[in-house]
This record gives sequence, C-alpha cells and structure tokens, in this order.
Amino acid sequence: MWGHGGNFILLVLQVSTFFATAVVSVVPAFGLPPQYRTLILNPLPSAPTLSWSETESLLESQSESSASVLSLQLHHIDALSSNATPQALFGLRLQRDAARVTALSSLAAASARGGAGVVNATRAGFSSSIISGLAQGSGEYFTRFGVGTPPRYLYMVLDTGSDVVWLQCAPCRKCYSQTDPIFDPSKSRSFAAVPCESPMCRRLDSPGCNNRRKCLYQVSYGDGSFTLGEFSVETLTFRRTMVPGVALGCGHDNEGLFVGAAGLLGLGRGRLSFPSQAGPRFNNKFSYCLVDRSASSKPSSMVFGDSALSRTARFTPLVKNPKLDTFYYVELLGISVGGTRVPGIAASLFKLDPSGNGGVIVDSGTSVTRLTRLAYAALRDAFRIGASDLKRAADFSLFDTCYDLSGKSEVKVPTVVLHFRGADVSLPASNYLIPVDTDGSFCFAFAGTMSALSIIGNIQQQGFRVSFDLAGSRVGFAPRACA
Repeated sequence: MWGHGGNFILLVLQVSTFFATAVVSVVPAFGLPPQYRTLILNPLPSAPTLSWSETESLLESQSESSASVLSLQLHHIDALSSNATPQALFGLRLQRDAARVTALSSLAAASARGGAGVVNATRAGFSSSIISGLAQGSGEYFTRFGVGTPPRYLYMVLDTGSDVVWLQCAPCRKCYSQTDPIFDPSKSRSFAAVPCESPMCRRLDSPGCNNRRKCLYQVSYGDGSFTLGEFSVETLTFRRTMVPGVALGCGHDNEGLFVGAAGLLGLGRGRLSFPSQAGPRFNNKFSYCLVDRSASSKPSSMVFGDSALSRTARFTPLVKNPKLDTFYYVELLGISVGGTRVPGIAASLFKLDPSGNGGVIVDSGTSVTRLTRLAYAALRDAFRIGASDLKRAADFSLFDTCYDLSGKSEVKVPTVVLHFRGADVSLPASNYLIPVDTDGSFCFAFAGTMSALSIIGNIQQQGFRVSFDLAGSRVGFAPRACA
C-alpha cells in the first residue's frame, strides 16, 4: 500500500498469515482500528467539450536513441454525445458496459471451448468469422491521429480488448455516421492492399480473398455489428512521428451500433494489434492514464516508448492464456477492506485454468470491475460492514450497495486494496464509491458476474498510470502519475 507509513508492514504480515494458515480473521490484525479514506463528493460529470486541432492530439513526440516516444491525448466517448444530461450519459455508459462484459465473457468462454466465435458469416468469401471481444464497436476512450500520405486526421477508439486496427473506407457499401470525412485510400500514396498469399493475411483468424486475390478481413461483434473490407498496410502519423507499414482493415461495409469515431486502434496482446506491430519502435512498452472527469479537468493520456513506465509503478506479471492471446491477464490473490484481507476471497476464485477458463483481465473499455460471484459477495459484505454508518439508498442498475450522501461534501469510507502478485494497489475512494444520479446517491462500483472471467475496469484504474511492459511481460500501476 502506498502513502500510509507503517501499513505496508501490516499488509505483509497479513499476507504471510493468509498463506500460512489459509484462515483470515475479520478483526483487523493486532486489534488495530480499521483504515478509512476521505471521499470528496463530486457530482456526475457533464459531457466533456471536444476541441481538437490536428496538432493538439499529440502532447509530445520525440526520439530517444532508436525508439520513438509518443504521448497522445485521450478523450472519453461521452464527448461525442454533447447534448446529453449527466444522468443520461451515465445510463448509456452502463448499457455499453453490460454489452461489453457479455461480449468479453462470451469470447473467453468460446476460446476455452476451442471456438473462435459464435457468429457464422458467409459474406464476400468468408466461410467463418471471428469475434473481437467488444460489443457496440466501442472502447470508452478515443484519440486523433493521421492515416495515409498525406495524413488525414481521424478520431479512433482505443481498445485493449481487441487486436485488429480498422477504419471506415471509401467507397462505402454501407458505412455508419462518423465525425470526420470517410478515409479514401485512393488519395493516399502509402496505401497498399495485402495479397491473399501474404503471411500478413494468414495472421488473421479467418481471412477471406476477393476476385483480385486481395486479402479480406472481417471483425464481428457480440451485438451483431461487424466491419468487413480489404486488409491493407498504411502509414499512421502521430504529428511528427510516422509509423509506416501498419496492417489495418479498410472497411467498406460497417454495420451496427458503432460510435462516431472513424474506426478502432486495437491495443490487445495479439499479433495484429498496434503494440505488437509497432513494438520494436517503442521498445514494446505503452501506458495510459485515465482521469476521473468528475474531479479533474486534466486530459487522459497514452504514452508509447520507454517513458511509458513510471518509476513509482508496482508491477505484476502478465499471465498467458494459451487459448486466447488478446487479453491482458493478471493474477489477483485477494482484496483488503479497511486494512484487513477479506475472508472468502481466495486466489483460487480468480485462477486461469489450463483450458482457458477463469482468470482476471485488465481492460480499458470496461467501466465497472466485475468479480466472480463469490468474490464479489464477500467484498460487498465487508464494505457494507465498514460503511455501516452511512445512510443506505435504493439499488441502482447493476449496483446493489448504494448510499444517500445528499447534503454532504465529504465522507469517510473503508480503504480497498487489490492484492495482485507482487503489487498491492490501494484505490482512491473515488475509484470505488461513485455518483450515480444528481440527487446525492453514490454506489459501490464493483459488480458480480456469473462468468468465470473477472475484469478490472477503468473506474478502478482512474488516476493510475497503467503500464504495459510487453518485453518484460508485466503490468504496472503507478498512483497519482497522470501528470
């Protein structure tokens, strides 16, 4: 735990007790009083304003030795719904969240069964399909960069839960509405279609081939949305830094519940994701920092290169799922509330088994952390006991532990610490008790899932620089490192 003096020693002693006896007392160790944090009560955030010139999308860009360093500004997807009320925006976020969790869980379960997806398609030369682990075609954050030569600047959604980079392309057989003009590959000097015989084409889970012997891609989503078109290579430009030869899908048929961005930058662990393709240039390192919009006007950001790793980060090893290479799996050993390990939350509840079932992933596009049912129930009950002096409120949507904090400016809440292997991550209070309406209702921002897959969502990641060191096969969490 960070910033609490002797508490780290206490946690170490408790951890060793936990492993030695496998029994944890609900009484704080050595009779110490429970630990609390102060929660400053901020309202639901309004839609952020979207003002972005082609040069503002990049906070900085430079070269360090042979590797580039990029720092991108990120915006929350709510900025594309500027007319909605804070309450309506939050409702939409929870809808997207439910759809995404269903899709991620379905993909993990299908992979464990040995299948790549659940949708069959026979469009344009495809005999089978792939499913990316994301519904409604959308992560929660997007950025802006140039595509092609000369570069055309486009909004692109970022997603750690999928691999393929794609964007809408002219001519459109069917395209959804997007903020920018649709990219026209015929006007780019650097665009090149990938031949069917190319090794790059064979990297797709289920490639197709058109009558001109050009490679076709398809990404299908859990809600029936899909994007289909030519697989190609193109140059991406982050202001002063060009990244040539990035394999991406040029989608001529894009149908379903997509948001107004031009496409998606896949940031997963698979071979076709942007970090995998551009890895050598950025020393296989990237990070993001997602800001709590109800408390800060600072932009969220993403960094590629050696600067992505914060010196204050605590690292936990990445775990490999042999059946699914897209997700970032980590090992969660337990959770503490008020300074005490929660009994009933054992590492076995989060174990990734050899068949690919279970496990815990870190995901930027899921909002609310989902824990397997038994783990969530134990966590929730421990939090309710620690927060028993707060006035309860009615359940809200997926949240079953809510409080009426109207008329207050701050309250004390029990601490929550996630114990990953090698890294204890102590959450700020605003990362687990969040506003859900404009009447002073706040809810405990975790939820249970019937799936075997647990997901660490972006509400719990707010304010941390979350670093992905792919060369070292580890993920780091650095508190208060968003500057």
